[in-house]
Amino acid sequence: MTAIKICGITRREDAELAAELGAAFVGFVLWPNSPRAATLDVVRNIARSLDNGVMPVGVFVDPSEHEVAAAVDAGIRMAQIHGEPPSWTNGKPPVRTIRAVHLGAAGDAIEPNIADETVLLDAHDPITRGGTGKTVDWARAALVARSRHVILAGGLTPENVADAISQVKPFAVDVASGIESSPGIKDHARLRAFITAARGTHGT
Repeated sequence: MTAIKICGITRREDAELAAELGAAFVGFVLWPNSPRAATLDVVRNIARSLDNGVMPVGVFVDPSEHEVAAAVDAGIRMAQIHGEPPSWTNGKPPVRTIRAVHLGAAGDAIEPNIADETVLLDAHDPITRGGTGKTVDWARAALVARSRHVILAGGLTPENVADAISQVKPFAVDVASGIESSPGIKDHARLRAFITAARGTHGT
């Protein structure tokens, strides 16, 4: 079954509903330039109260090692990195990291051209770094997903996520703007509809 990530969490009630409905990951954007930016206090107040089966993910843009470590102390258990990761003092990060990539020039090429087995594939936007509401080319995303575990992001909604899963066959799908009433505020009806559609079921 395709895993589900609900990203751009800023409120406890949104995280708790996502967890209740079976989301595997909830994402906290720890980049102050994002309209969905969360503080470490928000992470502390939410992440540690979640069921152990739900992974709190910190979303970073060109982070320092200190920024990642502070987020881990606050309850983050996975780091999603857009841009360049830091040079880790001990040679490895304090938690598992996932690199964000976008489609390259052709075929299954990705940028940055990394060999990671698991990647988050999003629409390319050098300014917003995600959350654009733009979809990626699903046919080419499917090529990437043949050889890697792809977390598919970019423009997913309750209306199109079932088609995206059918075409791409990703490891997971990631949604933020597609289920919001405003940036960082989840519409609970759309959140429910998204998870129902992603699971191919008729209600929860």
